[in-house]
Amino acid sequence: MTAETTVRSAELRDIETRRGTTVRRRKRVILKFFIIVALITGALFAGSPILWMLSSSFKSNTEIFEFPPRLATESFSFDAYVSILTDPEKVRFFINSYVVSLSVTALTLVVAILAAYAFSRFEFRFKRPLNMIIVSVQAVPPITLLIPYFGLMVTLGLYNTYPGLILTYMVFTLPYAIIMMTGYFNTLPRELDEAVRVDGAGSMTALWRVLVPIAVPGIVSVGVYTFMIAWNEYLFALTLTKTQDMRTVPIGIQLLMGQHSYEWNEIMAMSILGSIPVLILFLFFQRFFIGGLTSGSVKS
Repeated sequence: MTAETTVRSAELRDIETRRGTTVRRRKRVILKFFIIVALITGALFAGSPILWMLSSSFKSNTEIFEFPPRLATESFSFDAYVSILTDPEKVRFFINSYVVSLSVTALTLVVAILAAYAFSRFEFRFKRPLNMIIVSVQAVPPITLLIPYFGLMVTLGLYNTYPGLILTYMVFTLPYAIIMMTGYFNTLPRELDEAVRVDGAGSMTALWRVLVPIAVPGIVSVGVYTFMIAWNEYLFALTLTKTQDMRTVPIGIQLLMGQHSYEWNEIMAMSILGSIPVLILFLFFQRFFIGGLTSGSVKS
Protein backbone atom coordinates (compact mmCIF):
# COMPACT_ATOMS: atom_id res chain seq x y z
CA MET A 1 0.00 0.00 0.00
CA THR A 2 2.83 2.36 0.86
CA ALA A 3 4.58 1.57 -2.45
CA GLU A 4 1.34 2.24 -4.37
CA THR A 5 0.91 5.55 -2.55
CA THR A 6 4.49 6.55 -3.39
CA VAL A 7 4.03 5.68 -7.06
CA ARG A 8 0.74 7.54 -7.13
CA SER A 9 2.35 10.63 -5.56
CA ALA A 10 5.19 10.51 -8.08
CA GLU A 11 2.69 10.28 -10.94
CA LEU A 12 0.74 13.26 -9.57
CA ARG A 13 3.93 15.30 -9.24
CA ASP A 14 4.89 14.39 -12.77
CA ILE A 15 1.46 15.43 -14.06
CA GLU A 16 1.68 18.73 -12.17
CA THR A 17 5.15 19.36 -13.53
CA ARG A 18 4.02 18.73 -17.11
CA ARG A 19 0.96 20.88 -16.57
CA GLY A 20 3.09 23.70 -15.16
CA THR A 21 5.50 23.41 -18.09
CA THR A 22 2.59 23.53 -20.55
CA VAL A 23 1.11 26.58 -18.81
CA ARG A 24 4.46 28.41 -18.85
CA ARG A 25 4.99 27.55 -22.49
CA ARG A 26 1.50 28.80 -23.33
CA LYS A 27 2.15 32.03 -21.46
CA ARG A 28 5.41 32.56 -23.36
CA VAL A 29 3.62 31.99 -26.68
CA ILE A 30 0.84 34.44 -25.73
CA LEU A 31 3.40 37.00 -24.54
CA LYS A 32 5.43 36.62 -27.73
CA PHE A 33 2.25 37.03 -29.78
CA PHE A 34 1.31 40.28 -28.03
CA ILE A 35 4.86 41.59 -28.36
CA ILE A 36 4.82 40.90 -32.11
CA VAL A 37 1.41 42.57 -32.46
CA ALA A 38 2.64 45.58 -30.48
CA LEU A 39 5.78 45.87 -32.62
CA ILE A 40 3.79 45.62 -35.85
CA THR A 41 1.30 48.22 -34.59
CA GLY A 42 4.13 50.56 -33.60
CA ALA A 43 5.85 50.09 -36.96
CA LEU A 44 2.61 50.85 -38.83
CA PHE A 45 1.95 53.89 -36.65
CA ALA A 46 5.47 55.23 -37.23
CA GLY A 47 5.74 54.25 -40.89
CA SER A 48 2.29 55.21 -42.17
CA PRO A 49 2.98 58.98 -42.35
CA ILE A 50 6.23 58.31 -44.23
CA LEU A 51 4.47 55.90 -46.61
CA TRP A 52 1.71 58.45 -47.20
CA MET A 53 4.28 61.20 -47.76
CA LEU A 54 6.09 59.02 -50.31
CA SER A 55 2.82 58.18 -52.05
CA SER A 56 1.71 61.83 -52.15
CA SER A 57 4.98 62.89 -53.75
CA PHE A 58 4.00 60.90 -56.87
CA LYS A 59 0.49 62.38 -57.09
CA SER A 60 -0.94 65.63 -58.36
CA ASN A 61 -2.35 68.12 -55.85
CA THR A 62 -5.88 67.16 -56.89
CA GLU A 63 -5.32 63.46 -56.23
CA ILE A 64 -3.84 64.13 -52.78
CA PHE A 65 -7.17 65.53 -51.55
CA GLU A 66 -9.55 63.12 -53.27
CA PHE A 67 -11.95 61.16 -51.06
CA PRO A 68 -11.76 58.37 -50.19
CA PRO A 69 -7.98 58.67 -50.05
CA ARG A 70 -5.90 56.15 -51.98
CA LEU A 71 -2.36 55.09 -51.28
CA ALA A 72 -1.69 54.14 -54.89
CA THR A 73 -2.35 56.51 -57.74
CA GLU A 74 -3.39 55.83 -61.32
CA SER A 75 -1.38 58.74 -62.71
CA PHE A 76 1.98 57.88 -61.14
CA SER A 77 4.35 60.76 -61.89
CA PHE A 78 7.82 62.08 -61.05
CA ASP A 79 6.78 65.64 -61.89
CA ALA A 80 7.27 66.90 -58.32
CA TYR A 81 10.83 65.53 -58.16
CA VAL A 82 11.65 66.85 -61.63
CA SER A 83 10.32 70.28 -60.65
CA ILE A 84 12.59 70.36 -57.60
CA LEU A 85 15.75 68.92 -59.13
CA THR A 86 15.58 71.10 -62.25
CA ASP A 87 14.99 74.34 -60.34
CA PRO A 88 18.37 75.93 -59.43
CA GLU A 89 16.78 77.85 -56.58
CA LYS A 90 15.45 74.67 -54.95
CA VAL A 91 18.65 72.75 -55.59
CA ARG A 92 20.46 75.57 -53.81
CA PHE A 93 18.55 74.69 -50.63
CA PHE A 94 20.17 71.26 -50.64
CA ILE A 95 23.63 72.65 -51.41
CA ASN A 96 23.34 75.05 -48.48
CA SER A 97 22.22 72.28 -46.14
CA TYR A 98 25.12 70.06 -47.19
CA VAL A 99 27.69 72.86 -46.81
CA VAL A 100 26.44 73.88 -43.37
CA SER A 101 25.80 70.37 -42.01
CA LEU A 102 29.09 68.86 -43.18
CA SER A 103 31.06 71.88 -41.94
CA VAL A 104 29.36 71.77 -38.54
CA THR A 105 29.96 68.02 -38.28
CA ALA A 106 33.67 68.23 -39.21
CA LEU A 107 34.45 71.20 -36.94
CA THR A 108 32.43 69.79 -34.05
CA LEU A 109 34.25 66.46 -34.23
CA VAL A 110 37.71 68.05 -34.29
CA VAL A 111 37.00 70.38 -31.36
CA ALA A 112 35.13 67.71 -29.40
CA ILE A 113 37.93 65.14 -29.80
CA LEU A 114 40.56 67.61 -28.58
CA ALA A 115 38.43 68.84 -25.69
CA ALA A 116 37.34 65.34 -24.67
CA TYR A 117 40.95 64.11 -24.70
CA ALA A 118 41.93 66.95 -22.39
CA PHE A 119 39.04 66.32 -20.01
CA SER A 120 39.65 62.57 -20.00
CA ARG A 121 43.44 62.42 -19.68
CA PHE A 122 44.66 65.61 -17.99
CA GLU A 123 44.14 67.57 -14.79
CA PHE A 124 44.15 71.35 -15.15
CA ARG A 125 42.75 74.45 -13.52
CA PHE A 126 39.07 75.21 -14.00
CA LYS A 127 38.40 71.69 -15.25
CA ARG A 128 35.33 71.25 -13.06
CA PRO A 129 33.86 74.72 -13.81
CA LEU A 130 34.35 74.12 -17.53
CA ASN A 131 32.49 70.82 -17.24
CA MET A 132 29.66 72.59 -15.47
CA ILE A 133 29.50 75.26 -18.17
CA ILE A 134 29.33 72.61 -20.91
CA VAL A 135 26.48 70.79 -19.18
CA SER A 136 24.72 74.10 -18.50
CA VAL A 137 24.85 75.13 -22.16
CA GLN A 138 23.39 71.76 -23.10
CA ALA A 139 20.50 72.42 -20.71
CA VAL A 140 19.61 75.86 -22.11
CA PRO A 141 16.61 75.81 -24.54
CA PRO A 142 17.93 77.08 -27.91
CA ILE A 143 14.92 79.31 -28.50
CA THR A 144 15.90 81.52 -25.53
CA LEU A 145 19.13 82.44 -27.36
CA LEU A 146 17.49 83.31 -30.67
CA ILE A 147 17.30 87.11 -30.24
CA PRO A 148 20.76 87.47 -28.65
CA TYR A 149 22.31 85.44 -31.46
CA PHE A 150 20.50 87.47 -34.08
CA GLY A 151 21.97 90.67 -32.61
CA LEU A 152 25.42 89.10 -32.30
CA MET A 153 25.49 87.89 -35.90
CA VAL A 154 24.38 91.29 -37.21
CA THR A 155 27.04 93.05 -35.10
CA LEU A 156 29.81 90.70 -36.28
CA GLY A 157 28.75 90.95 -39.91
CA LEU A 158 27.91 87.24 -40.06
CA TYR A 159 24.19 87.62 -40.73
CA ASN A 160 23.05 85.68 -43.80
CA THR A 161 26.39 83.87 -44.13
CA TYR A 162 27.64 80.30 -43.84
CA PRO A 163 29.98 81.10 -40.92
CA GLY A 164 27.08 82.62 -38.98
CA LEU A 165 25.00 79.43 -39.27
CA ILE A 166 27.96 77.13 -38.67
CA LEU A 167 29.16 78.90 -35.51
CA THR A 168 25.61 79.09 -34.16
CA TYR A 169 24.96 75.40 -34.71
CA MET A 170 28.27 74.46 -33.11
CA VAL A 171 27.16 76.13 -29.88
CA PHE A 172 24.39 73.53 -29.61
CA THR A 173 26.24 70.49 -30.96
CA LEU A 174 29.56 70.88 -29.13
CA PRO A 175 28.34 70.29 -25.53
CA TYR A 176 26.75 66.94 -26.38
CA ALA A 177 29.74 65.96 -28.53
CA ILE A 178 32.25 66.78 -25.78
CA ILE A 179 30.24 64.94 -23.13
CA MET A 180 29.88 61.83 -25.30
CA MET A 181 33.50 61.78 -26.46
CA THR A 182 34.78 62.31 -22.91
CA GLY A 183 32.72 59.35 -21.75
CA TYR A 184 34.07 57.26 -24.61
CA PHE A 185 37.71 58.19 -23.99
CA ASN A 186 37.19 57.30 -20.32
CA THR A 187 36.48 53.72 -21.39
CA LEU A 188 39.87 53.44 -23.15
CA PRO A 189 42.80 52.24 -20.99
CA ARG A 190 45.35 54.88 -20.04
CA GLU A 191 48.06 52.31 -20.66
CA LEU A 192 47.66 52.99 -24.38
CA ASP A 193 48.78 56.59 -23.91
CA GLU A 194 51.61 55.57 -21.62
CA ALA A 195 52.91 52.99 -24.09
CA VAL A 196 53.07 55.63 -26.83
CA ARG A 197 54.89 58.07 -24.55
CA VAL A 198 57.40 55.40 -23.57
CA ASP A 199 58.27 55.11 -27.26
CA GLY A 200 59.04 58.83 -27.27
CA ALA A 201 55.87 60.14 -28.93
CA GLY A 202 53.80 63.05 -27.61
CA SER A 203 50.19 63.41 -26.50
CA MET A 204 48.94 64.41 -29.95
CA THR A 205 50.50 61.31 -31.49
CA ALA A 206 48.83 59.16 -28.84
CA LEU A 207 45.50 60.84 -29.58
CA TRP A 208 45.46 60.76 -33.39
CA ARG A 209 47.46 57.57 -34.01
CA VAL A 210 46.12 55.35 -31.22
CA LEU A 211 42.98 56.61 -29.48
CA VAL A 212 41.08 58.07 -32.43
CA PRO A 213 41.20 54.85 -34.54
CA ILE A 214 39.96 52.89 -31.52
CA ALA A 215 37.25 55.47 -30.80
CA VAL A 216 35.68 55.28 -34.29
CA PRO A 217 32.27 54.01 -32.97
CA GLY A 218 32.02 56.96 -30.58
CA ILE A 219 33.14 59.43 -33.23
CA VAL A 220 30.62 58.08 -35.74
CA SER A 221 27.75 58.28 -33.26
CA VAL A 222 28.60 61.88 -32.41
CA GLY A 223 29.05 62.74 -36.09
CA VAL A 224 25.68 61.28 -37.12
CA TYR A 225 23.93 63.07 -34.26
CA THR A 226 25.62 66.39 -35.14
CA PHE A 227 24.77 66.07 -38.83
CA MET A 228 21.12 65.34 -37.99
CA ILE A 229 20.87 68.40 -35.74
CA ALA A 230 22.42 70.71 -38.34
CA TRP A 231 20.47 69.22 -41.26
CA ASN A 232 17.04 69.45 -39.60
CA GLU A 233 17.42 72.79 -37.79
CA TYR A 234 14.74 75.29 -38.75
CA LEU A 235 14.43 78.18 -36.31
CA PHE A 236 17.96 79.63 -36.50
CA ALA A 237 18.18 78.94 -40.24
CA LEU A 238 15.06 81.03 -40.71
CA THR A 239 16.17 83.85 -38.42
CA LEU A 240 19.83 84.15 -39.43
CA THR A 241 19.28 84.11 -43.21
CA LYS A 242 17.27 86.45 -45.41
CA THR A 243 18.02 85.63 -49.06
CA GLN A 244 16.92 82.63 -51.09
CA ASP A 245 20.50 81.65 -51.91
CA MET A 246 21.26 81.08 -48.20
CA ARG A 247 18.15 79.13 -47.21
CA THR A 248 18.41 75.47 -46.18
CA VAL A 249 16.10 72.53 -46.89
CA PRO A 250 13.72 73.01 -43.90
CA ILE A 251 13.20 76.64 -44.96
CA GLY A 252 12.84 75.58 -48.60
CA ILE A 253 10.00 73.24 -47.64
CA GLN A 254 8.25 76.08 -45.82
CA LEU A 255 8.69 78.39 -48.83
CA LEU A 256 6.65 75.97 -50.96
CA MET A 257 3.64 77.03 -48.91
CA GLY A 258 2.45 80.00 -50.96
CA GLN A 259 0.02 82.73 -50.02
CA HIS A 260 -2.86 81.31 -52.07
CA SER A 261 -1.90 77.68 -52.69
CA TYR A 262 0.34 74.95 -51.35
CA GLU A 263 2.39 72.73 -53.65
CA TRP A 264 1.73 69.66 -51.55
CA ASN A 265 3.26 67.15 -53.94
CA GLU A 266 6.49 69.20 -54.12
CA ILE A 267 6.46 69.64 -50.34
CA MET A 268 6.25 65.86 -49.95
CA ALA A 269 8.92 65.28 -52.59
CA MET A 270 11.34 67.74 -50.98
CA SER A 271 10.64 66.16 -47.58
CA ILE A 272 11.55 62.75 -49.00
CA LEU A 273 14.71 64.11 -50.64
CA GLY A 274 15.59 65.90 -47.40
CA SER A 275 15.20 62.69 -45.40
CA ILE A 276 17.44 60.57 -47.63
CA PRO A 277 20.87 61.85 -46.41
CA VAL A 278 20.06 61.26 -42.75
CA LEU A 279 18.52 57.86 -43.53
CA ILE A 280 21.57 56.77 -45.52
CA LEU A 281 23.92 57.95 -42.78
CA PHE A 282 22.04 56.08 -40.09
CA LEU A 283 21.69 52.87 -42.08
CA PHE A 284 25.33 52.89 -43.18
CA PHE A 285 26.75 53.69 -39.75
CA GLN A 286 24.08 51.97 -37.63
CA ARG A 287 26.48 49.43 -36.15
CA PHE A 288 28.95 52.13 -35.10
CA PHE A 289 26.16 54.46 -33.96
CA ILE A 290 24.58 52.03 -31.49
CA GLY A 291 27.99 50.79 -30.28
CA GLY A 292 29.24 54.32 -29.74
CA LEU A 293 26.21 55.37 -27.72
CA THR A 294 26.48 52.28 -25.52
CA SER A 295 30.22 52.49 -24.92
CA GLY A 296 30.16 56.20 -24.19
CA SER A 297 27.50 55.84 -21.53
CA VAL A 298 29.61 53.91 -19.02
CA LYS A 299 33.06 54.19 -17.55
CA SER A 300 35.26 51.13 -17.20
